[in-house]
Amino acid sequence: MDTTATIIFIVAAFSLGILIIMQRNNIPASLRRGLAIAAIVFIAFAFFLIVYSLTTMGS
Repeated sequence: MDTTATIIFIVAAFSLGILIIMQRNNIPASLRRGLAIAAIVFIAFAFFLIVYSLTTMGS
């Protein structure tokens, strides 16, 4: 498993979530729901990657 790509994805997913939270008033209403759902999916997958990497760390 490529750890560099995984770390970059995790940082990008959390950055997207933070960006959406900080700029929620400037995002048009038509895009707000779609961006929020995409951010939730990316952050959930990032958490999965973190847990997966922790469980396979010893092997």
